[in-house]
Amino acid sequence: MVKKYFFCAFLLFSQSFLLFGQVKLSLKTGQIPAIKGPGLHLYMAGDFNGWNPADKAFELQQDSAGHFGFSGLLKPGRYQFKITRGNWQNVECNANGGAIENRELILLHDTSVVLNIAAWQDSFKPADRKHTASTNVHILSDTFRMPQLNSTRRIWLYLPVDYATSGRKYPVIYMQDGQNLFDDFTSSYGEWGIDEILDKLPARDQCIIVGIDHGGEKRITEYDPYDSKYGKGRGDDYVDFLVKTLKPYIDQHYRTRPDARHTTIAGSSVAGLISLYAILKYPDIFGNAGVFSPSLWLSRQVYQYAETHPLKKASRIYFVCGDAESDEMVPDLHKMVTVVRSKGLSPKNTPEVIVKGAKHNEKQWNADFPAFYFWAIGH
Repeated sequence: MVKKYFFCAFLLFSQSFLLFGQVKLSLKTGQIPAIKGPGLHLYMAGDFNGWNPADKAFELQQDSAGHFGFSGLLKPGRYQFKITRGNWQNVECNANGGAIENRELILLHDTSVVLNIAAWQDSFKPADRKHTASTNVHILSDTFRMPQLNSTRRIWLYLPVDYATSGRKYPVIYMQDGQNLFDDFTSSYGEWGIDEILDKLPARDQCIIVGIDHGGEKRITEYDPYDSKYGKGRGDDYVDFLVKTLKPYIDQHYRTRPDARHTTIAGSSVAGLISLYAILKYPDIFGNAGVFSPSLWLSRQVYQYAETHPLKKASRIYFVCGDAESDEMVPDLHKMVTVVRSKGLSPKNTPEVIVKGAKHNEKQWNADFPAFYFWAIGH
């Protein structure tokens, strides 16, 4: 009898241990708009899965009554998400075809949610979108070779207004997600407005910005140094492309200040993760990094990498995020700042900026960019 009680207690403990820190989310659809064509597939895309619009692990299943539902375990916390039909062209929207704010979900215990979907984005004629890139923005190439990834990519350049006449050499900032930096026409959810910010500055304060387009459906794996459920991590190959192919080309064909002190790498979300990884791997190449809202949850191995890879005492890393992004964002960021500072970097060279009320979007990063920019070039 004692053994039986012990076994039951052990089984209960084991189940509790396995589920510790997790709660059950039960989500069902209420009203959803009809669509034409083949079968309907719905997915949750949010900060819990890298905003993957077709993640099979978060696919909603249809029942006999025609409703869709999802049931699964998540850690307690605050999440943002949207419902898609498999890509961002088919994301949910409001009844007039306009973009909606991210849905927010606060999980403290087992939770059931019923949500209505007003409309699908592809049901409306695409809004007339105009190119907004300033005259200082140029396309270096639509098909720049990436031998490390066996691919090609569009590369953007912002050249200072006096570049053609000054004869000066300029600092360079390499930025990921080039589609979203300069031009509303190519952006997914609005642009950072980097060119508008720099255009307002005196020519002496402008620098060269190199924007590298992300790889679309390969974005997560190209910006992830490690293998994950999303596929084989190609982050090492991507960073090697920057260092061994793109930067040498830029330094050869443009008047740059090629030393590490005047070379910066920056990005947000998963691109923030790979920007951090790049300065850790190549501190002799990148002297500064802008780490905006990094997706550290995706690759926990990066903490050990930061602990074991030496940085230069002159290395500078700007950390910034909003406190309304997710429950993990701020503590994850602070943990990384602590690791980096333990390597001898000063708080002045590793500022940690937490923006009250800011969410995970281009609006935040546009607002954060000026302070980062002056920190990056003002030394």
